[in-house]
Amino acid sequence: MHRIQQLLIVSHVPHFAHAGGIFAYGPYAREIDIWAELFPRVVIAAPFRDEAPPPDALRFAQPNISIAPQLQTGGMSVASKFLQIIALPIHAWRLAKSMRHADAIHVRCPGNLGLLGCVISPLFRRPRIAKYAGQWNTWEHEPLTYRLQKWLLRSNWWGAPVLVYGRWVNQPPHVVPFFPSVMDDRQMQRASLAQPRMRNGALGVLFVGRLSQAKNVDVILRAVAVLVREQKHLEVTIVGDGPERASLETIATTEGIRPCVTFAGAVPQERVFDFYEQAHVVVLASETEGWPKALSEGMAFAAVCIGSNRGLVPQMLADDRGLLVEPGSVPELASALRHVYNDPVAASRMAQAAAEWSRRFTLGEFSRELRRVLEDRMRMILAQKPPTLVTRNA
Repeated sequence: MHRIQQLLIVSHVPHFAHAGGIFAYGPYAREIDIWAELFPRVVIAAPFRDEAPPPDALRFAQPNISIAPQLQTGGMSVASKFLQIIALPIHAWRLAKSMRHADAIHVRCPGNLGLLGCVISPLFRRPRIAKYAGQWNTWEHEPLTYRLQKWLLRSNWWGAPVLVYGRWVNQPPHVVPFFPSVMDDRQMQRASLAQPRMRNGALGVLFVGRLSQAKNVDVILRAVAVLVREQKHLEVTIVGDGPERASLETIATTEGIRPCVTFAGAVPQERVFDFYEQAHVVVLASETEGWPKALSEGMAFAAVCIGSNRGLVPQMLADDRGLLVEPGSVPELASALRHVYNDPVAASRMAQAAAEWSRRFTLGEFSRELRRVLEDRMRMILAQKPPTLVTRNA
């Protein structure tokens, strides 16, 4: 048995020092708080900025979390790739320094620091565990670095538990299916009060996420435009921000649907729930997905969910819990929206089945499953206090 005093988490997620606290992307921060309940001290090796966090960030609730600052490098340009290569020895030295003082190591992938963590951490012979928080099965145009991280994590070199989203055939025994959650018990109780919504006037279509090219929000807008030209009444809300926002606003205008599209921007998590409560349909047509929180939250709030036929989404929406489309297909997405619009009774049944399935996945259940993996598979002696799911504001 291993009694762990200090857990090191290797993460590429940017962290922010602000107003006397540490902030990070909301769902990630909630999960790390669960890890921090199980160990006396948690150190996160990650990029760290002394500035105000973005609106979708949350403050860590657990007081035993500290940061070992790492360089933040990345990007798709030739210059950024060159900079990553130049900075590699510095990354390796900083990570190794942090690993030397840790009793156990948790590496989060995919990401540049995660890749380096997969290579370095086995050298220290500490108890270790990885989480691959992305699409575990391979897809077309998948980055080579992602494939390399998966190969390393499946290999004997890593040789330790790897938490992945969903169940996949022909995986080594140390690859552990794991279903996370992004909602605590209070939030799930709020979701349970939502009812499958019949169409009444406009069909409310909701997207929640980063406005990046891979999310295919343009496909959503073009599919909605098809139905609007058929004289169907739809209202679209886009929650989130990112580099594609200006382009998406232009598309909404050129497609003639700008009056029925609202760009809400990035908002705090509790405000996102307001949008779920009002939506009829949640759409996520991404090129790739691990555990898509927008779909899991939409399902919990009894919205009809339409997701891309990628990653874990087919498992989530199986058994008539939602509709699948190819990510870039405007005709398929338009057909799925038309089906929901024309048959609200069937859509209501689908939404109810999705809600019943998704409401099992609370942060409390995540904490219990994580404890089981660490105790049973890694023989760790963990803190025995029950989970404390703290309500936090952004």
